[in-house]
Amino acid sequence: MKELVEVLAKALVDHPDEVRVNEITGDKSIVYELSVAPEDMGKIIGKQGRIAKAIRTVVSAAAVKENKRVMIEII
Repeated sequence: MKELVEVLAKALVDHPDEVRVNEITGDKSIVYELSVAPEDMGKIIGKQGRIAKAIRTVVSAAAVKENKRVMIEII
């Protein structure tokens, strides 16, 4: 799933080489910290957070197979 977050983010931004995804694994949950270039932050979040919500929805759907809860933090 880390690769999924990375591919989605790189497709949206102008500087794909600055996309970083950090994975923090817990017992029943996984947290992905997504960081992008400051000028690309608006493209990842989107108007009223719609793009960020869509990314979270896609990753949550992929997480159902592993029976884990996934959270994405954009930093």
